Amino acid sequence: MPDTRHRNIVILTGAGISAESGIATFRDKDGIWSKYDLEEVATPEGFYRNPDFVHEFHNGLRESLQTVEPNPAHRALARLEAEHAGEVLVVTQNVDDLHERAGSRNLVHMHGELYKARCDRCMHVAEWRTALTRAVPCPACEASAAMRPHVVWFGEMPMEMDRIYAALAACDLFLSIGTSGNVYPAAGFVEEVRRAGQAHTVELNLEPSEGVSLFAETIHGPASTVVPAYVDSLVGA
Repeated sequence: MPDTRHRNIVILTGAGISAESGIATFRDKDGIWSKYDLEEVATPEGFYRNPDFVHEFHNGLRESLQTVEPNPAHRALARLEAEHAGEVLVVTQNVDDLHERAGSRNLVHMHGELYKARCDRCMHVAEWRTALTRAVPCPACEASAAMRPHVVWFGEMPMEMDRIYAALAACDLFLSIGTSGNVYPAAGFVEEVRRAGQAHTVELNLEPSEGVSLFAETIHGPASTVVPAYVDSLVGA
């Protein structure tokens, strides 16, 4: 029997859900930040100092997306959106496109998207799947040396926060999947939901996050196993 208790579901996803598809994480012991200085490749200041190096770094990340595929956790969330009678919003911290390729449509990329580029002059955002360099002009205003990856760097504000906080205030089920619980503002979402006082909160994670004690229910294990099982409990096997 489908679960009819929950109408508005908000799902936060982090690096752990995409790691099972083979995408390198940023913060793990052997993650990307153990190999690169984030100040040089993931800040506005680093970009202004050495745009060619930052473009090269992001071009490599973009190219890596071509060799990975959505896993059962991504597909389960797309199934939940398709079959749930109410609202399902996925808020992802990931800059890959695996949720979209799995079929999710009601989706917020709070940290941006690798397959998009933005003009620093006119703010035009364009789909971008090839290498990006300073030589590429903006397709809208034709400014030179103005295009940058459409991702949120350290020191920048995450995207669509008004929409996210409105959804958190209205949800009656909040799922946190594959997150470490130490990256804000996403790590504070469970507290936002708790303050509203009307939602059940669930952590689905490989291991307990730093904020595990804030959740009413916790299920730990690989995302590709625990997420499909939990979705089955909501919409039926």
